[in-house]
Amino acid sequence: MTIASTARTQSMSAAELEDLDRRHLIHPHQRAAQHERHVMVRGEGCHVWDAHGTRYLDMTGAANWLAQVGHGRPELAEAAARQTSELEYFTSFDVYSNDKSILLAARIADLAPEGLDRVFLTNGGSEGVDTAIKAARLFHSRRGEPDRTWIISRRFGYHGVTYGAGSASGFDHLQFGAGPFLPNFEKVTPPLPYHREMYGGEDPTDFLLRELEETLARIGPDKVAAMIGEPVMGGAGVVPPPDDYWPRVRELLGRHGILLIADEVVTAFGRTGAWFDSARRGMAPDMIVMAKGLTSGYAPLGAVLMRTDIGDGITEDQGFAHGFTYFGHAASCAIALANLDLIEKEGLVDRARQVGEWLRDGLASAAELPHVGEIRVVGAMVGIELVVSRDTREPLFAGAGAATAELRDVHQVITRDYGNTIVLAPPLVLDRDDAARATRAITEVLARLDGDGGLRPR
Repeated sequence: MTIASTARTQSMSAAELEDLDRRHLIHPHQRAAQHERHVMVRGEGCHVWDAHGTRYLDMTGAANWLAQVGHGRPELAEAAARQTSELEYFTSFDVYSNDKSILLAARIADLAPEGLDRVFLTNGGSEGVDTAIKAARLFHSRRGEPDRTWIISRRFGYHGVTYGAGSASGFDHLQFGAGPFLPNFEKVTPPLPYHREMYGGEDPTDFLLRELEETLARIGPDKVAAMIGEPVMGGAGVVPPPDDYWPRVRELLGRHGILLIADEVVTAFGRTGAWFDSARRGMAPDMIVMAKGLTSGYAPLGAVLMRTDIGDGITEDQGFAHGFTYFGHAASCAIALANLDLIEKEGLVDRARQVGEWLRDGLASAAELPHVGEIRVVGAMVGIELVVSRDTREPLFAGAGAATAELRDVHQVITRDYGNTIVLAPPLVLDRDDAARATRAITEVLARLDGDGGLRPR
C-alpha cells in the first residue's frame, strides 16, 4: 500500500491503520505476541478517541505519566504555530542560541530549588540521565579526581533505556541480550516499605543506609561520582520512601563528596503536588533530570538542572563536549513556556493534590479486596499492588495485565500495568466525576479478580 497524501491517511479505516502499524512500526517494549493495536487519533481534556471512534478516559497521562494540562489544548497549538512561523529551529551549539531557550532556562531556574540555576536542555528523559551521568564524572575529573567514575542506582529504579540511562535502570530485562552496558554501575536495594520482609526485621532505612555504606566501602567512596534516584519510584509502582530515607542518604553522600542526581522525569511539574518533588523529600539534589510534564507531551523536550559550580565546572577548559541536534529547539521551548503558564494559571500543582484525594476516596473500598495488597497515592499518582494473598504478599503478576485490559476494553478506562501493580497518572485537569467513574470501574474489575490472575464473569 502506498501512502499518497495526508488526506489519504486521514480517510483510512481503523483496520488499515492497524495493519500498517503492525507491518512497519517497531513499538517500545513491544512483544512479538502482541498483535492488537489501539490507534489514537484525537484527544480533548482527559479523553482520547481511537480510530474506531471509541472514547476512552485517560487515567495514565497519555500512557506515559504526562499530559499535565490535558489533551487538545489550543493554547499550546497556538504557541507552536506562532513560533514555527517566526523561527522553527536554529542550532544552539557553541555561541548560538535562540530567545525561547533562554527564557525557558530562566523560567526553570526560577521554579527550581535554591542553588540549581544552570540548565542543559535535552529531547527527553533518557538523554537527560545520560547528560547528568557524564556531567557528574566530568565535574569530578576537572576537580582533579578522574577516578570518580562509579554511579550508584537502585534495583527497580527506572531511568531510561539508552546505554547510559539503561545502565542505571534497575530492571534486568531492559539490558538482557543487548551486550555489555556501561561499566562502573552498582545497584543497591530500594525502599519498598510494603515488603518489609526484605529488610530482615530491621528498620528499612537503617538497613538501606547500612547497605549503602557497605557498598561505598567496597567500591571506595573516592571512586564514586554520583548516586541517582527517583524521589518517588514510578516504574516500581508509585513507591514513596520512608520520610527519613532521602535526608539520610543525602548526608551520607555529602560526607564523601558524592553527587546526588534526582530523576524527576515523572515527578516534576506538578505530578505529585509540587513543582519539584525532590526538595520536599530532603534530597537536596545536586542535579535534577526532568522531561514529560515540561511540555505536557506537546513536544519532545527535557532538561537537566545543575548547581552553579557544576555547570561552571563542566564548561571550563575544553568546555562541555556534549549536545544534541535539537538542543534548545525553539518551537519545543515555546510550547514549554506556554505549558508552564497554563500549569501556573490553572493552579494545577495544587490541583494534583485534590485529584489524589478524589482517587484515594474512590478506591477506599478497593483497598479491602482480597487481592489488593496496598494502594499508594502520591499527588496525582496511584499504584495499586496486586497480590495472590494479603498474608504472603506474593505478587499477582497476571492480575494486573488482565485488569488493565478489562478496564480498557469494557469500561473504556485506560490504566497501565507495571508488573503486579496497576498505575494511574491522569492529566491534572481530571474532574471529580471522571475520577469517580475511573475508581468505580477499577473497584468493579478488581472485585472479580481471582488468585490465578483471572477475572470471574460479571
